Formats: sequence, structure tokens, C-alpha cells
Amino acid sequence: MALVLKSPTSPIRRAYSLTIALATSTLNTHEMASDMVVAFLAALQASASVLLTIWYGILAAQARFLDSNAAKQLSRLGVSMLLPALLMTNIGSQLEPSTVTRYIPILIWALAYNLVSLAIGIVCTRLFSLPKWVTPAIAFNNTTSLPLLLIQALGSTGAITQLLRSDDDSVSDAVDRARSYLLVASIIGNSLTFGFGGELLGAHEEDPRDEFEQTLRDGSSSDDETDRDGNQMEPDEESSLLPTAVTRYKNRVSHSGYSAAIKVWDVLPAWAQTVAARVARFMSPPVFGAVVGTVIGLVPALNRVFFNDPDDGGIFKAWLTSSVKNLGEMFVTLQVIVVGVKLATGLRGTSSGESTGRLPAPSVLLVLGMRFVVWPV
Repeated sequence: MALVLKSPTSPIRRAYSLTIALATSTLNTHEMASDMVVAFLAALQASASVLLTIWYGILAAQARFLDSNAAKQLSRLGVSMLLPALLMTNIGSQLEPSTVTRYIPILIWALAYNLVSLAIGIVCTRLFSLPKWVTPAIAFNNTTSLPLLLIQALGSTGAITQLLRSDDDSVSDAVDRARSYLLVASIIGNSLTFGFGGELLGAHEEDPRDEFEQTLRDGSSSDDETDRDGNQMEPDEESSLLPTAVTRYKNRVSHSGYSAAIKVWDVLPAWAQTVAARVARFMSPPVFGAVVGTVIGLVPALNRVFFNDPDDGGIFKAWLTSSVKNLGEMFVTLQVIVVGVKLATGLRGTSSGESTGRLPAPSVLLVLGMRFVVWPV
């Protein structure tokens, strides 16, 4: 029998090998099916977590804790202060000279995705006479917090670690790396939204050069503590709580900065003013936060003092980095709460008879098809 099994042409040996192969394939299939079930259940739990957070925002609006004006202020706080802090700490801690190449495909994909989406939206809008909002709706994400919260929820279920975790990583390291990838991609969309969004919606009617020049001149002539005649204004509820000397110094520095910018602006040729005005539209607080995080991450000395342990030279980690990180962590949940508040406010207006108009079906189908069918495929 041993001689028969050793023969490469033996039918018994071929049957034995086939049986082993079928058994191994069956085990692998069961393992794959089990992994898919686990991932599916984890995705359901993560989605439920996001939806519940939105529901908490709806409850806050229904209980009159927050209204539409408060939601706008919170949203402005998130974009202007919390998101830059999150970008600075997350990108700064993940980006190093040895990991730069990881982000190149993400940047290329994000730029290609947004530019191609813009082109498709512009062409379809002009060919089929669709509303102006179709193009930005196709190209730009209106929230960064929802996918960030989803990643966080996936990390708590353990599903995301199956894709991003290596042998020497913790769960938190895998989640932080995934968040940094998403944040880097979102910067492209964010800057393009600030740069093109207003024009696509018809919000910027005047020449960008005139608009930017007016902003500079308004900043150089503004003074919060004096009236037009230079007299000290009476304090009110909007007056600064800082000492008068500090407030005057702040106003003087701000005035000097704008005045210097005006002097440079006046000597620039017209084409350079147009370029500067258009570039300025792409600048936003999140972009500045990302730039600061990139510089900190890529400069070894800065990376060490901001993110290393205190015993290893991280003199800023325990107080400065920690405080900025706490500030950034508020962005994700707070913005999702704001989504719930806005949803509740909109539903309340609809139930009271307020109409926002009927959305044209072709426009809605085009946006949904591009965002949920074409690009996912």
C-alpha cells in the first residue's frame, strides 16, 4: 500500500490529494464567510452608532437645548477652530519622512476624484440646464465628521483593525492612521470647496481681485475699541474681556499687518493681484491646520518635542499637544450633533408648512448616481 501511495500516477494518491484540497478549500471558504459576517455585523454596529449620535442632536433640538442659530455657531466653531486642531495633531503625529509615500496615492486620488467630479458636474449642468447646486453636490463632501465617527465606531468593533492593523500596531494606532488618511483626502475637497464653491453657486458675483482688496482695506481700517472719530467706545456685551492695553496692542498689530499687506498689494501688477486673490480663496482654517501639522510631522526636531514622551524629549506633549488634541477630538461628535440639530430644524419647518421647493428628479438622480454608484464602483 505504501508503494502505491508513493507512485505519482496512483489513482489512490490523486484521490487522497483531491480530498485534502477539497477539505482545505472548504475550511478557507468557511473562514472567509465568517470574516464577511463579522465585518458586516461590525459595519451595522458602527452605522447604528453614527445614527444614534445624529438622533441625540435631534433630541437636543426637540428639547430646545439648541436651535438653528446655535447650530450655525457650533458649525463655524468646528470648521474654524476644532478641525484645524484635529488636523494639526493627527497629521503631525502620523506624518513622518519615512511615511510620506503612503499619502501620495491618497492625495492623487482625492485631487483626481474632485476635479473629475467638477468636470462631470459642469458638463451635465450646462448640457441639461440643471440647477447650479448640482456641480458642488456631486464634487464636494458636505461633512468630514460623519466618516471620522464611522471610523472611530469601526475601531471599537474591531473591524477596521483587520484591514489596517499590522503586527506591531495597537487598535488606537490603526484608527489614528485611518483618520489621518481620511483627513488628508478631505483637505483637497475642503480647499476646492472654499476656492470654487462660491463661484459655482453664484455667491461671488464681483471680481475676486476687488473682493480681496476690499477685505484688506476693511481690515486695515477696522478698530473694535474706537468709533469713526477715534473716541473710545462704551463697553457692551461684545467688548473684549482682555485688559485695555492688550486689546489696543492686538488692534495695533492687526492694523499694521493689514496696512503692510495693502502697501504690497498696491505695487503688484494686475495679473499678480488676480492670482493672489484666487489663491487666497483656497486658504481656510483647516488648510492652515494641515500645513502646520505637516511641518511639525516632517521636521524631526518639532515632531520630537510635540509628540514624543516627556522622557524622550517631548516637552510639549503633556500640556500643549494634549490640550490641542482635546480640542480637535470635540470636532467629530459636535459636528454630528449639529447635523441632527439641522435635520430636526428642517423637519420642524416642513411640518409647519414651510416649503423649500421641489427638487428636480433628474438632478437628484444624477447626484445620487455619481456619489453612491459610480464613484464607489
